[in-house]
Amino acid sequence: MHSTQNADPAELAKFSDLAHRWWDTESEFRPLHQINPLRLAWIDEIVPLSGKRVLDIGCGGGILADAMARKGAEVLGIDLATKALKVAQLHALEAQTQGVTYREISAESLAQERPEGFDVVTCMEMLEHVPDPSSVVRACAALVKPGGQVFFSTINRNAKAFLFAIVGAEYVLNLLPRGTHEFAKFIKPSELAAYARVAGLELQHTRGMEYNPLTRHYWLSANTSVNYMLGMQKA
Repeated sequence: MHSTQNADPAELAKFSDLAHRWWDTESEFRPLHQINPLRLAWIDEIVPLSGKRVLDIGCGGGILADAMARKGAEVLGIDLATKALKVAQLHALEAQTQGVTYREISAESLAQERPEGFDVVTCMEMLEHVPDPSSVVRACAALVKPGGQVFFSTINRNAKAFLFAIVGAEYVLNLLPRGTHEFAKFIKPSELAAYARVAGLELQHTRGMEYNPLTRHYWLSANTSVNYMLGMQKA
């Protein structure tokens, strides 16, 4: 594995330290468990997952990958956090999830190995944790078949996102461990769309995700000011 990997060792260590808690729905990963049905339904509505070959980049403990496999997709989840992948594999065994496998490999390396190998590529809550998000976007474009779909979710970079995603989520509400996010790594939708355009992906779908701390309820909306998802198609 080459040493110029597009990964931050501190980020990998952060998620590895929490790996054993991925499938605890009351743990630091509670928000991921809560938003998973929303993002799964959104993806499945745009491109029905059953029978599709799907790649989940930055799969962590496998929350989305496992759910997509249960929709009938053939899923490969990749990550560079070894412990999280072991947790994902163990969960698939325990839950007897069919059609999901996991590998420790970067998106860029897999793009060289399996170009245009997937009908659908998902890269959720991951771009804000890597040194060069545009490199991951290029890899996603290389990995998906012509006419295939790529889905991203990340966090906007503005004052509201700083207040909600860092101050609110990490310090006031304690939804996430402190230090989970760095504001400088947040990505504006216009920036992500530009990375995608250069890589040969066409923006087709945009959704925002909102949260009410009183009801502890998440929902999808047209508001992309904090958390948002983009759906792209490869020409």
